[in-house]
Amino acid sequence: MIAAGVFVLNRCISLPGRTTKETVDQMERVGRDVRDAIVQITQLQPRVTISNRIYFEQNSPIAELALISQTIEVEHEFLHTWAGSTKRLRLHGTYTAKAGFDLRREFSVTVTPEKTIVRLPHAQILGVEQNAIELLAYENGFWNPISGADVQTELASLAKLARDRAAARNLAAEAEESFQTQLKARIGDTPPVQVIFYQTPRSD
Repeated sequence: MIAAGVFVLNRCISLPGRTTKETVDQMERVGRDVRDAIVQITQLQPRVTISNRIYFEQNSPIAELALISQTIEVEHEFLHTWAGSTKRLRLHGTYTAKAGFDLRREFSVTVTPEKTIVRLPHAQILGVEQNAIELLAYENGFWNPISGADVQTELASLAKLARDRAAARNLAAEAEESFQTQLKARIGDTPPVQVIFYQTPRSD
């Protein structure tokens, strides 16, 4: 009877320790799974913290990750009249806008028994690259010719139109949605994962 009581007592004493170890092991598995999923999506290893202990430090072979790429077409016309002489220049531009993440910013995973928190910067327009420029109209005035400065100004206006159109299409939000969708597809909903996008200072 006494031996049975000692056995039960020992079981009761060792149970909390076993439960704690199982919880830590489970959190470590979650941390590795989330890290592996993020590496597959972004080529970046985030900083992973489990129970206030850092398991992995952040590192990445690239500085930026584009998740959304979209073709944008814009046109712009320049008219200028001087002393009754009018010059006209009209351009059509094709650009590629890319949205995604600045991987030089903090990108972290914190695992707790209740949930896993993934923290990364808000997505942004990473760049708008010129693909082609088409000349639709090039008409000199009789004594008011098109200058090189006119052409450069119109090219700059065309690029700004492309950037403005990329911002209006909300490509950054699409990049954030793409990240969350890909992460969920790889790790599911169990345990709960909360993705937090934080604001960063403007670089321009």
